[in-house]
Amino acid sequence: MMNDDQLLRYSRQIMLPQFDIAGQDKLLAANVLIIGAGGLGCPVAMYLGAAGVGSLTIVDDDQIDLSNLQRQIAHTTRDLGKEKVISLTETIHLINPDIHINAITTRLDEEALATQVQLADVLVDCTDNFPSRSLLNTLSVRYGKPLVSGAAIGFNGQVSVFNLTADSPCYACLYSDIDEQQLSCSESGVLAPLTGVIGSLQATEVIKIISGIGQPLSGRLLAYDGLTMDMHTLNLTKDPECDVCN
Repeated sequence: MMNDDQLLRYSRQIMLPQFDIAGQDKLLAANVLIIGAGGLGCPVAMYLGAAGVGSLTIVDDDQIDLSNLQRQIAHTTRDLGKEKVISLTETIHLINPDIHINAITTRLDEEALATQVQLADVLVDCTDNFPSRSLLNTLSVRYGKPLVSGAAIGFNGQVSVFNLTADSPCYACLYSDIDEQQLSCSESGVLAPLTGVIGSLQATEVIKIISGIGQPLSGRLLAYDGLTMDMHTLNLTKDPECDVCN
């Protein structure tokens, strides 16, 4: 049962009729696994922490450098050289000290990542490389955990929810033939606020899934163009020949 401070802290969410106290209670009881503490991971984790997700597990083995500060909003100039997960944890606790954070500063192998996946209610992909995305999707399918995936590069971003139900497409259904040598932000650049837009959308999808409100982006891909401010969704279908989910 929430105390008076929590009722006040989360009052603007609780007053939403679709959400109410029941939705907040579900957030407080949830554990979300976030892979990546960079451009997407910062807004995702900060908003989930502020919204009252009770437990966050954040995984990233990278340290902060000057080029990160243009878009990774949890970190400051004073944090240069610090591990990203530690800096992000400190920022979240400044916003909401009641959130439990499991900060993992090492790259997890498949066995260790599988352990964290099994403990989580929702998985959030905030990485920028295909092998990590592919492994997280495989474990998401294996253990039946919904996966909120986001990507941001240049002026464009996209968000989708995979593996929400047994009939939902997985990441590999959409990207089975993807080139593993994709460009990253360091190679092609990214507009600073774009990561905030996509990360905020990912956080919204996580909250919807946990609380059971609205219609998550399962079976749909939301595409965003920052230059034109066009936003549209594409319908996705499960691939009957997918090597991962079939």
